[in-house]
Amino acid sequence: METGFVAAGHIIMVNLHSTRNSAARGFGSIARATLCAVFVVLSGSGLLVLQPRAQVASVPASSGSGLLVQQPRAQITSVPASSGRGWSSADHLAIKTIGDVQISADGHRIAYTLQSNERAGRASAQLWAWDAATGTAARVGGDKATGSHPRWSPDGKWLAYLGRADDESGLALVKMDGSPATFLARVVSTNHPLPSTGDVFAWSSGSSRIAYVSGVPGPESDEANGDPMVISRYLYKPTASEGLSRFNDNRRLQLWVVDLVTREPRQVSDGTDYRHSLAWSPDGDQILFVANAESDPDRVFNYDVFAMAVAGGSVRQITRTKSAEYMPAWSPDSTQIAMLATTRPLTSSETTMEDTHVWVMKADGSNRRDIGSMVDNRQGAPRWSGDGKWVYFTVEERGSTNLYRLAPSGGPAERIAPEPGDRSSITSWSIAKNGTLAFAAVAPGAPGELFIQPPGERPRRLTTINDDLVRSRATQQVEAFTFKSADGTEVEAFLTQPAGWKPTGKHPLIVMIHGGPHGQQGPAFNLKAQAYASRGWASLMVNYRGSTGYGQRFADAIARDQNGAEASDVLAGVDAALARYPWIDATRLGIEGGSYGGQLTNWMITRTDRFKAAVSLAGISNLVSFNYTAYYHDYLAVEFGAYPHEAGVMEALWERSPLRYAGRVKTPTLLLHGENDNDVPIAEAEQWYIALKDVGVDTVMVRYPREGHGLREPKHVVDSIDRSIAWYDRHFAAPAPAARPKR
Repeated sequence: METGFVAAGHIIMVNLHSTRNSAARGFGSIARATLCAVFVVLSGSGLLVLQPRAQVASVPASSGSGLLVQQPRAQITSVPASSGRGWSSADHLAIKTIGDVQISADGHRIAYTLQSNERAGRASAQLWAWDAATGTAARVGGDKATGSHPRWSPDGKWLAYLGRADDESGLALVKMDGSPATFLARVVSTNHPLPSTGDVFAWSSGSSRIAYVSGVPGPESDEANGDPMVISRYLYKPTASEGLSRFNDNRRLQLWVVDLVTREPRQVSDGTDYRHSLAWSPDGDQILFVANAESDPDRVFNYDVFAMAVAGGSVRQITRTKSAEYMPAWSPDSTQIAMLATTRPLTSSETTMEDTHVWVMKADGSNRRDIGSMVDNRQGAPRWSGDGKWVYFTVEERGSTNLYRLAPSGGPAERIAPEPGDRSSITSWSIAKNGTLAFAAVAPGAPGELFIQPPGERPRRLTTINDDLVRSRATQQVEAFTFKSADGTEVEAFLTQPAGWKPTGKHPLIVMIHGGPHGQQGPAFNLKAQAYASRGWASLMVNYRGSTGYGQRFADAIARDQNGAEASDVLAGVDAALARYPWIDATRLGIEGGSYGGQLTNWMITRTDRFKAAVSLAGISNLVSFNYTAYYHDYLAVEFGAYPHEAGVMEALWERSPLRYAGRVKTPTLLLHGENDNDVPIAEAEQWYIALKDVGVDTVMVRYPREGHGLREPKHVVDSIDRSIAWYDRHFAAPAPAARPKR
């Protein structure tokens, strides 16, 4: 339901995989080269547009070449967004987004993924590399190749990535001299739920070997995937992004090492656990990884940090806590480890109410300290500066995501990017040894671009991938405002203005509720909001209590109170918008949301009939059935303080389930759901659909094949926007009929 360490409001398409936990929902979601997760960043200081000097010249690579060269286009100038026709759902197919930005150690090259939505099926990612010497970007692997997870060798001579080379898929290598990419090792993924994982492979300090994780058969018998299928394990369902299966493949991730000279992969660990989030020590002696060492890891989620000796393969456990540790990173001298961590004894495998903080400890696990405590907000994966004097990490703040740094000894945090006053959101970034930053960024008026920021300098934009599209579209402004909820709590909201706005006009308003609940929305470019704006509709995003970016106390305010005070926050936000913007038509209000936002949408229409129409994407209708049919079963225990069979929680869950109050609903409701959603199973939509039909409410259910939690096939994303628009059009045009009991 949440974005974990990445802000939910910054995804440009309907993608609920990103509105639930983790930047990486599991190894399978990273390892499939064509399914790379891509995020973008927005700036609040005006749209950066390049003034054209010359047309882009794409030069096909010669036979055998691994590169496609693009000539430089322009210099950077900051200008307002241009006008044109409004955005539409079809623009999703034309938008390109940059992600997984990786700068080489010397700062001379930047590798990144470029997601395209043009082809059938799920979106694909290309791999590109920018060269500082020429100022040009080159496509890695040729003009039809896909790739993900690029990582430079420490000496900068090689780029390793997950993709296809020599007619094989797995770990591949390429040099930036125009020579073709070569296959290195087969990598087997798993669809097992592994939230918030880090790197799936890591270079040795000498650039001669790569450690990686790959799946091996688990201990389950053949019956587990047989006919009939015999289920014995607790986590028998796959991760949220899996849309092709309802069942865990039961593969376990283990460590492997491959030598660049011999090209012979060697399995160096075994067991029934899942090992991931690798980091090879700069001194070459140890490989960090994360695993769950609990006696029943399917039932008890608890990541700890381990180290394996490169010589001999012995493993030592570094952390032994009841809380979770994530994404460890070595200091340059191999004496300290930075990581993300929590402190509470119960952490969900799906989400975390507790904000993750950056911690630092000695290599043996001693002198552990929460250096991130200076920043009361959710923090992202840490990286060290080249001299070891700083630890860099992202922070979610009031709808945006910023980059900070702290000394490993603690002290005040320093904001590095974006510049003060700029409400950008950084979602993909890396740092060179000399302190040069590379990151993906986008202004509120446009999808993403690539930036570089040398130490002490301002960011400089390197790409122009969406400029032509942006210049031909009219993008509406997003305004932030705060208001007081019913109990006096201050809440922030973001309103996207409609096209053709006039002070004396009347425009419909769509309330767009984010997932999580521990996520956030902000000024980030949102295609659906802009598509609504082009029709003359405003949209409102409320960061209700429980959202990230407003401190731990605010995130905790939803504890044991789902579908409670946060619902009041949303309604108070609507009232505040109506008072602040008298041009909003109070008789034409719509409401929608995805995942937890879908749950809250379902709940809201049992509380009020002020909304003319509702759209619920992957929403929960019955908290009891959801708890027992989702792939995880600890989320509601975290949210309500106990498991459903304990302390009266079962009764509380039913009391806060929309299904219990279906008889009150009058609002016409459109239900959108992935057929193989293992996060919020489609049974939640099925129950709600029949209940509303029984009540006599105008209800339609749309089931998307091959989809898990959220929509990943571009044609499905487009369809969902078009159907939402048509649903609102239909019900804004005429009064909704009163609900009548079925006879």
